[in-house]
Amino acid sequence: MKSAYDAAAPTFNSYRALPIGVPEAIRAAILSSTGASSRPRLLDLGAGSGRVGWPFVVAGDDYVGVDVSSGMLQEFAQRAAAHGEVSPRLVQADGQHLPFRDATFDTVMLIQIFGGLRGWRRLIDEAKRVLRPVGALIVGRTIAPPDGLDARMKQHLASVLDELGIQLDQANARDAVDLYLKSNACSSVCVVAATWTADRTPRGFIERHSTGARFSSLPATVKTQALRDLGAWAAETFGSLDAVFSEQHAFELQVFKFRNGMDR
Repeated sequence: MKSAYDAAAPTFNSYRALPIGVPEAIRAAILSSTGASSRPRLLDLGAGSGRVGWPFVVAGDDYVGVDVSSGMLQEFAQRAAAHGEVSPRLVQADGQHLPFRDATFDTVMLIQIFGGLRGWRRLIDEAKRVLRPVGALIVGRTIAPPDGLDARMKQHLASVLDELGIQLDQANARDAVDLYLKSNACSSVCVVAATWTADRTPRGFIERHSTGARFSSLPATVKTQALRDLGAWAAETFGSLDAVFSEQHAFELQVFKFRNGMDR
């Protein structure tokens, strides 16, 4: 089972790691928000290379990480081995076809997986199938300024690619997922797990984005031209590719609970 994220896996943590202390704060917020047992069974659906799941492994939680990308899971496992930690329980599987029995987990985590995701209804169906009736479904994401550097760079890159005849699927299903879950949940609570100041530069965006899964799949000539055009625009717009923009970021968790479980 191959994934577009396999190619991005070796550099994913280098370019997209959360600041020190933020993953631990996310874990603490999740555990305090679920109201489950003292040692709940946790499913991290879209675990990737362990950007969020790592603190759960270190703490010895009853944690299972699932991802469709074998490359991402390999990075996760290698990180644990390098730190002498117990091997995390990792499963390569499509989130739309989970290899678990009904009502297996107290908490299902869906952290930053809805960007460009198709077939989200099937994924949600599977998440609720393996969730215990009194469990919590948690959707998480990083909140960045809508008019910040990254947002402006993404918008212009989309324009550049459009001029080159390439249209990446930029649809984010999170709003639709949020509306669907709220319509089913008996309670929905928003928790800000952490806030921090991030220093962003155009050069950093270009380096980070060049390793992204969807962008990496483009033809080499298209990638080269797109990044060249983006760099020229950024240098003119911001004065330098190394211009620093300090922006406030936050990590938001939406905790959904259900009176008698969701309709199955």
